[in-house]
Amino acid sequence: MLPVARGKRRSDILRGNVMAALFFEPSTRTRLSFSSAMMRLGGGVIGFAQPEGTSLSKGETLSDTIRMAQAYADIIVIRHPQEGAARLASDIASVPVINAGDGAGQHPTQTLMDLFTIQQEKGRIEGEEVALVGDLKYGRTVHSLAYALALFGSPITFIAPPQLQMPPSIVEEIEGMGVRCAQATSIKEVISGLDVLYVTRIQRERFPDPTEYQKVVGSYRIDKKALEGAKADLIVLHPLPRVDEISPEIDEMPHAAYFRQAFNGMPVRMTLLALVLGAIK
Repeated sequence: MLPVARGKRRSDILRGNVMAALFFEPSTRTRLSFSSAMMRLGGGVIGFAQPEGTSLSKGETLSDTIRMAQAYADIIVIRHPQEGAARLASDIASVPVINAGDGAGQHPTQTLMDLFTIQQEKGRIEGEEVALVGDLKYGRTVHSLAYALALFGSPITFIAPPQLQMPPSIVEEIEGMGVRCAQATSIKEVISGLDVLYVTRIQRERFPDPTEYQKVVGSYRIDKKALEGAKADLIVLHPLPRVDEISPEIDEMPHAAYFRQAFNGMPVRMTLLALVLGAIK
């Protein structure tokens, strides 16, 4: 899929298929990469980027929206602010449903591209020392990634303020899989032993209390000083968008892999769409 994603080769294996992209929550990379992935493979795209201007604003239920979308499309990609919305949609729909992010729940396709990026950059996933930094309580990307890394036996360090640490239920499950987990409040404590530093933003939109957000915003900022003592082949990942948690001075350093990571969303989602729709096996 890589040469197709880069526009160097053409493919029409999904010609005649239509994807409904139902984004009830803001998105740039996920929505555009899913749409581009479908079109790169010859398929069509319908849907909306914001619920305003649709029948949802008139009070239509999620279940009715899903029933209508399945009548127009062969596959549904949904992002929703409520945890569990994608599972509900999959229970209702007669066509495949892909979760493009459900509130503070999960973001499985982001995890697939994260794993692909680690494999590309490091040559393996198994056993790599990974630190997840930032908003680990509300960050759906790190929830999904932590489970996936555990399947590869990668030791994980959770770096966050106490009030934003990884939910204990997730930590218990991962440790139950036999994976070594640790918690830290400082990047400096662990930077020298890391292979992957996965940074997330503090998500204002997830906080029920704005004053709580103000207490922790800017807790962790990755700049050259923060990476002192890091391995030469450490990679820094970020699901994006970033606000101020990664300094622009990192962009030109060999550690920065987050823009390559963002591109990888296309070939990974192309592959996923083709597999789910039966175009490849």
